[in-house]
Amino acid sequence: MPAVEAIYVWENPAVLRAAPAELGTTSAALICTGGIPSAACHKLLTGCPRPRRRADFDWTRLRILASARLRHGAIPWRMGAADYSIGLELGESTPLTGSPAANLWDPVLAVRMAAAGRAVMEERLIPALLSDLTRTR
Repeated sequence: MPAVEAIYVWENPAVLRAAPAELGTTSAALICTGGIPSAACHKLLTGCPRPRRRADFDWTRLRILASARLRHGAIPWRMGAADYSIGLELGESTPLTGSPAANLWDPVLAVRMAAAGRAVMEERLIPALLSDLTRTR
């Protein structure tokens, strides 16, 4: 693993395509899980220094992030109640389905998600995510 200050991890390939298109080779280190992390992804993340991790705002992804925190010491990246609200305001959300999931990094998040009843996909936040990647240099 090359020495880097921060590694950013998300699940959606749309975000991965946007980063090099917008930032070129000056982008921070990026890993896209392409959904639920595979065994290979877990192996790669095992050597990473506290990766910044995010995903869609839905119950399944909250569970995946909680697991990443335990397994890899992942730091939630733009995965708080305020980030959810911003994504919700941007529109194009989908119905929130499945069993609710609590989270320890921002307990207000699960409450806000349950009240809104909407899931927010991470591509809604691409501009904010890219601005974070530019600040790491």
